[in-house]
Amino acid sequence: MLPPETLELILLDLARGDLVAILTVSSHLHHVAARVLYRALIDIPPQRALRLVQTLSRNDVYPPLVRRFDLEWTENILTANFLRLLRRTLQRLTNLTYLGLEFSTNDNAANLAWILQNCPFSLRIFTTSMRCEPLLARFLETQHAVVEICLRGFNPVHTFPLPPHALPRLAHFRTVLSSPHVTADFVRGRPIETVSMSLYPGDATASLDALRLSTRPLRRLTVMSFDVGSPAALITEISTRLPTLEALHAVVLVHHSTHDLLVETAPSLSHFTALRYLTFIAPGVHSSENESEIATLWGRACPTLRTIILPKGIVWGSVDGRWVSLQDMS
Repeated sequence: MLPPETLELILLDLARGDLVAILTVSSHLHHVAARVLYRALIDIPPQRALRLVQTLSRNDVYPPLVRRFDLEWTENILTANFLRLLRRTLQRLTNLTYLGLEFSTNDNAANLAWILQNCPFSLRIFTTSMRCEPLLARFLETQHAVVEICLRGFNPVHTFPLPPHALPRLAHFRTVLSSPHVTADFVRGRPIETVSMSLYPGDATASLDALRLSTRPLRRLTVMSFDVGSPAALITEISTRLPTLEALHAVVLVHHSTHDLLVETAPSLSHFTALRYLTFIAPGVHSSENESEIATLWGRACPTLRTIILPKGIVWGSVDGRWVSLQDMS
């Protein structure tokens, strides 16, 4: 009989359906296959997810094996009975380190964080569509090992009662529809180095100001802008606030970029002192020749740049002092 570690490496290459079949072969294979099958519970269809939650709520062997649990429930009706069942299951996942909970927009209007109270696990990554409300803050206050949080839900609230001592290791923060106040409450006084966020008309400046509240210089920023300002204005707002960025990925969805607008953006890049990777995507018609000129201008304005991706999606790189298409080189 092969050692369990070797069997586990072999079983890692099998599909989930094959692993389920192996559970019934022998007690030895059942133990190894269960470790592989239950370690990461992701991409599970709703009907199977319901059966899975039921199994975990009453089984004593499988819950301690779960390290990651992603529940996608956005297209299904959320009932009180299911929430109670889910809470019982979460109470049993003692070794969980990655939790993802996605519910529908209508369901997220309610306070759902009560299902997380007194859970025994210590997370490193937490992603959810739940709205930011006091019970969620109380849960996060207990999660001292979290390094990454993603808020996918709509959070228009003005304040989030997150105590200053909560989330002491939070380094990566992603949000889709949070107000600048909520963003500030998460960033303030924490060692955040990576942020992904959306910028909306009227809130862009306040949202970017919130990023300066981190105890560490921000290294990587991804923004999806719905603002109507020009690309030059957006880059200026970012570069003057966060000059030590190493990577910036900006997607502008409202303002069409033209060759002249991209040329006008070049001076705003001069504020960056350490920027190495820049992606700028916006609607508009461009040619490779025009982008070559833009890459050269931007590289001249920001000498630390090493790669640039412009709206056509071509990767431009600095090679021997010249900006060339890395696609052509390959």
